[in-house]
Amino acid sequence: MSKDGHLKDKVALVTGSTSGIGLGMARAMAGAGAHVVLNGFGDPVAIEKLRAELAAEFGIEVRYSGADMTREDEIATMIGDVEKEFGAIDVLVNNAGVQHVAPIDEFPVDKWNLIIALNLTAAFHAIRLALPAMKQKGWGRIISTASAHALVASPYKVAYVAAKHGIAGVTKTVALEVADKGITVNAICPGYVWTPLVEKQIPATAAARGMTEEQVKKDVILAAQPTKEFVTVEEVAALALYLTTDGARSITGSLQSIDGGWTAA
Repeated sequence: MSKDGHLKDKVALVTGSTSGIGLGMARAMAGAGAHVVLNGFGDPVAIEKLRAELAAEFGIEVRYSGADMTREDEIATMIGDVEKEFGAIDVLVNNAGVQHVAPIDEFPVDKWNLIIALNLTAAFHAIRLALPAMKQKGWGRIISTASAHALVASPYKVAYVAAKHGIAGVTKTVALEVADKGITVNAICPGYVWTPLVEKQIPATAAARGMTEEQVKKDVILAAQPTKEFVTVEEVAALALYLTTDGARSITGSLQSIDGGWTAA
């Protein structure tokens, strides 16, 4: 990751960052010199080990918040605590998310409520609460992890697709509101990313379908991606990091596809 230090002494809050894409983004920000606030669920001992390792590797301050991103009060407390310690949150990454797959007429209402709360409403609260200090400072970067599903739909994912389309709308709207404030607002739209969560799903899917694991990867999961290759966490993190640079200051209100050509058709 970048060692240019362009985020030195800045603060990056990355939600859903104890693993996967979020952790990759946090590492990228740390590599550019930012102090990092991790957020997410997991084993407390493992999270503390991760926190300490990041701090030691990059020579930065690393904090952890276990705030439940479906709860407005906990989001407010987390952002308030970060601002008390560090001042403004310079880089806000809305990454926390969850998925559930079912036809709409069988879709559990509680799953709809959870997905909308975590994938969409959490970003609304985090942005509205972090913006005042960014405005006062005259600089900020807001990045949300959307999905190719912010641009196109797939069956059986009604809540996820609705939430990610919502993130697209939030991104464009807030970008216009703060366009002259030194703050950019963008969303990254990955296709299928190779994460531990995806990796764990492969054997069970192969067994259920009577296919080899390689067939599952190419013919099931990657059917929509013309490259027939997974996007990597490092590639998504590199794009997020680029959006924090001065070279990206004119990129705002954009939906950045990184999907192996999925949405080109």
